[in-house]
Amino acid sequence: MCDIPYGHLTTYGEIARKIAAQRGLASMSAQAVGGAVGHNPISLIIPCHRVVGANGSLIGYAGGVERKIQLLKLEGTDCIKLFVPKKCELRVEQAQSKGEQKMRKSKPAEE
Repeated sequence: MCDIPYGHLTTYGEIARKIAAQRGLASMSAQAVGGAVGHNPISLIIPCHRVVGANGSLIGYAGGVERKIQLLKLEGTDCIKLFVPKKCELRVEQAQSKGEQKMRKSKPAEE
């Protein structure tokens, strides 16, 4: 993941193919790569937010899909062909709702 340039993307499958070639294997599972990426404890230093699904789905970011989107936008990544899978949309909506509730609680009462 450290070889993915700033503002660029790759897929779990592409990483799997590169690792398989380096190790002399016929193939490697993209799901195995996804599992390893998901265990990245230093996600801002090792840019796992730059890894997306083969179909352009924004999946697999422990910090949440909303944060992944914001990091990609910050880097100026072309996100036109990317999308949030249906199962993640609900989580994003719930996270946004919780954020709004926190904001309401933290605002001083109007007099």
